[in-house]
Amino acid sequence: MLVFIAGIGMASFLPAKRTASDPVIASKTITQVAIVVKDIDKARNAWAQLLGIKVPEVSVAESHPSRPTLYRGNPSDAKAKLAFISMDNLQVELIQPLGGKSTWQEFLDTHGEGIHHIAFQVKGIDGMEKRFEMRGSPTVQRGGWDGGGYSYIDASKDLGCMLELLEDFR
Repeated sequence: MLVFIAGIGMASFLPAKRTASDPVIASKTITQVAIVVKDIDKARNAWAQLLGIKVPEVSVAESHPSRPTLYRGNPSDAKAKLAFISMDNLQVELIQPLGGKSTWQEFLDTHGEGIHHIAFQVKGIDGMEKRFEMRGSPTVQRGGWDGGGYSYIDASKDLGCMLELLEDFR
């Protein structure tokens, strides 16, 4: 038996009964590990020196009209400086919160600097949010960029960490 979940963008079909062994994320490849920092310039310079690479560029993440930022279900004007370091096997993302209510600022205020999430590339991000919710792991923040979307899932109860789902809509 299949259950139709309405109102999540594209139609998603989920088995009516799930078991603990049913995978939510099929990919076994971690795409990214992200670190929340107080000073992105200090952090990106330290990483570049450690790895012997060019200092990564900084961009600013903010709400995008294609998938506006929601934090704990409410619209958010959160912004953050981002720097990405591409490694052979994954990407390290540095995140410096710039204000507004966000999972990044909450993490920095609660834990200080440190690993915020691990990320996976997925297909059907909206349906996956629902599947995590059914398992007791809510979406803390979601948003997008030109051609893609992200969702932060609080899986700390079961996995001890935050997960990020990334989907390229192009």
